[in-house]
Amino acid sequence: MSLFECILEALRSISQNKVRSFLTTLGVIIGVMSVILLVSLGEADQAYVENEFNGMGSNVIMVSPGKQETTSSMIVVNAGSFRKLTTENAREIKRKALGIKGVSGNVIGSAQVRYGNLERNCLMIGCEEDFDDIRQLRVDTGRFIDTQDIEKNNKVCVIGQQIKKDLFGSKPALHEKVAINRSKHTIIGILEQRGMALAINLDDIVIVLLPSGQQMFYGGEDTVFEIIAAARSPEDIKLATESVREILTAAHDYNEDFTVIDQDGMIGSFSKILDALRFMLAGIACISLLVGGIGIMNIMLVSVRERTREVGIRKAIGAKRSDIGLQFLIEAVTLSVCGGSMGIFIAWIGTLTLGFIYPSLPVRLSLWSVMTAFLFSLSVGVFFGVYPAVKASGVDPVEALRYE
Repeated sequence: MSLFECILEALRSISQNKVRSFLTTLGVIIGVMSVILLVSLGEADQAYVENEFNGMGSNVIMVSPGKQETTSSMIVVNAGSFRKLTTENAREIKRKALGIKGVSGNVIGSAQVRYGNLERNCLMIGCEEDFDDIRQLRVDTGRFIDTQDIEKNNKVCVIGQQIKKDLFGSKPALHEKVAINRSKHTIIGILEQRGMALAINLDDIVIVLLPSGQQMFYGGEDTVFEIIAAARSPEDIKLATESVREILTAAHDYNEDFTVIDQDGMIGSFSKILDALRFMLAGIACISLLVGGIGIMNIMLVSVRERTREVGIRKAIGAKRSDIGLQFLIEAVTLSVCGGSMGIFIAWIGTLTLGFIYPSLPVRLSLWSVMTAFLFSLSVGVFFGVYPAVKASGVDPVEALRYE
């Protein structure tokens, strides 16, 4: 019997028991679908995180006070006492650091913004003139703070779209005065609408000069919450990071009591977590593939028993053991491949549905996950089809003809 004839015979046998064949492949369908969907969701989550970070600026380097010893991807411990970061530290980095195109010292806290009888509680950022370029913020109306504002210590601010809407409605807000934590500031700019980024609503922030923020949060003391810088290019990140570290170490009496981390490092940490989660979920999904394979083997053993007389007749008229074994093996593989194909189709429909429901999540069918799931389902069919095939090929023709 040729291979083509074996395949036709296997398909004929499967079509005679449609419901049983479908139920047999159901485990494989669920397994393949789960593997592909979970891997696709994991990759979409990773792409989403990277887009969120990139939306808050590219090639960003962050410096925070205190040496952080990371014992795991989620637990960070400050080691020992440390010196505070200052505006002078930021200026020295801007003057001396290699591969840097912008630096800003920042303070961050909550603020109450009042205009007339209306008020709004929001996030306030005190920063310097390079902040908008580093964080890729754009002004819709007016301008961002500049060097002259810093030199003259002007009481000016830039507000987000949500604050403008809540306090001014349809009225123009530019050049109006608002009270920020009871300190009068003139609005010089309104940011473009951005929405959420890294759990921060960029439409619900107010930006003031760094000295104003220091006055509100530190009583005028020269202290910054963090220093952020932007490297000129991705290739300059490593050079810039090392340069910043050397400058601050020298400024702190050669005591590295601060932490420098670049954006790629943060994305890498998130990626490791997401990779581990994705592989864990895919492994759990693979269990259903194994269960489906056991179901295929079970049904094939039942099929061998049901068709014992048929096997005996075929052997009596000259069929070889290899012909019998190949037929049953092809049936098992066909069931597995059909289940895998249906699982891939359902997973594709699932990714389209998720992309429609959550357009911000870039869910796409991953080619490597499709190939992996399909090859795994094929392997399951071969592995769990071998024993029934061997058992069928070993049937004694004389005993088989007597079988009722």
